[in-house]
Amino acid sequence: MNLRDLPTLNATLNFLSFIFLLIGYRCIRRKNVRCHRKMMLAAFTTSVLFLLSYLTYHFAVGVITPFRGTGFWRIVYLGILISHSVLAAIVPFLAVVTLYRGLKMQVKRHRAIARWTLPVWLYVSITGVLVYLMLYVWF
Repeated sequence: MNLRDLPTLNATLNFLSFIFLLIGYRCIRRKNVRCHRKMMLAAFTTSVLFLLSYLTYHFAVGVITPFRGTGFWRIVYLGILISHSVLAAIVPFLAVVTLYRGLKMQVKRHRAIARWTLPVWLYVSITGVLVYLMLYVWF
């Protein structure tokens, strides 16, 4: 694999995290704790792999890909990018605390933070894919 392929890998890992989170949420809504645990661990693992790949790419290549869209699309892109970046900085902390509480079966405490973690993590995962598409595919 070439270093230039890492943005595509990163988007794929983000999308997989998104899917695992959705399946995990569905599992817990159906009271399937075992499935929920597996999906959330899968989401966490793919997110960690994403972070390692993302950092590798930016440390090794050092390239910041400029957005080529203009006008309305530039405003949309910057709005997504800024919100994504700010929330992406807090997802690791939320995810670790949420995962820890879940694995320790601190159900009330887990639910209390998971209500915040899930939507933020879903948003960061899917907007990561959108940023990739806007940078490398659509424009």
